[in-house]
Amino acid sequence: MAWAMVIIAGFLETGFAVCLKLSHGFTRLGPVIGFALFGAGSFGLLSVGLKHLQVGPAYAVWTGIGAAGTAVYGMVWLGDTVSVLKIVSICLVLAGVVGLQLSGLEH
Repeated sequence: MAWAMVIIAGFLETGFAVCLKLSHGFTRLGPVIGFALFGAGSFGLLSVGLKHLQVGPAYAVWTGIGAAGTAVYGMVWLGDTVSVLKIVSICLVLAGVVGLQLSGLEH
């Protein structure tokens, strides 16, 4: 259950990063409210998940999902440039998160 919270928190991190972009420097109320709600939810779920998980792998999953999700969202819906290097880099971030998670498994 702790991992589910961290994973959901990672997706909420994508939401607060996108809302931050859409707020245009905190000048648009709707995205500012979205930023605050996504941010509170993301940090809240991460903090609950960290009660039961090692900080390194959990934080890596949270930031990895947030970074990859934000990059993909930007490319698909915000007109960010798409390149092979960008896609390969996103895959490497996700591979690093998986590797860090697997390295923390207790045997």
